[in-house]
Amino acid sequence: MGKTRQAGFTLIELMVALAVMAIVLSFAIPSFESIVNSNRLSSAANEMVASIQTAKMESLRRNRRAVVCLSDAPNLTTPACSGLTSTTGGWITFVDENANGTFDNTATPPIPADTLLRTSLIKAPVQVLVSAQLPAGKLIVRSDGLARDNTGTALLSGSLDVCIPTRRPAENVRHVNIGFGSAVSIASENESAACNTPANYVP
Repeated sequence: MGKTRQAGFTLIELMVALAVMAIVLSFAIPSFESIVNSNRLSSAANEMVASIQTAKMESLRRNRRAVVCLSDAPNLTTPACSGLTSTTGGWITFVDENANGTFDNTATPPIPADTLLRTSLIKAPVQVLVSAQLPAGKLIVRSDGLARDNTGTALLSGSLDVCIPTRRPAENVRHVNIGFGSAVSIASENESAACNTPANYVP
């Protein structure tokens, strides 16, 4: 009886296959990283827009001020505004009953406790930075549904940036712009892997 030949790969064929796989992965991994980071940026920017829209709607509905502010630990039982920081755990959105710009979950009769409307989390390497028109990392919406600048008089034209210090993708920043105290838009920009304090938005 004749011998049957065993099917399989030679050592050379295996080495060629591994070399081809390595070349393919060298192109695929950077592309995958760009997609992941782009999704992170878009998700955080969209969440910021949703928070601002929530603050606008609730300020009108309740005839009270509403605040969106950066927070180092927004998921605490009693979260606090963290001040102006470039790296943060996220932000909170709340109805500011006593108009002091601070989240107070304890009532002081006749003033009720503040109402927490939304808690938004981000994870490293995502960062959030704000322009000079939003002092202490706060966007304050008055009871008329409009946000005003740090003087409290002129309608706000400011920016909140969502950023990752990377070149993957090249457009590593999403500007969340607020114009004329109300109009909200998102714009992408290439800042050469840097996360810089945004300039005030010019509609």
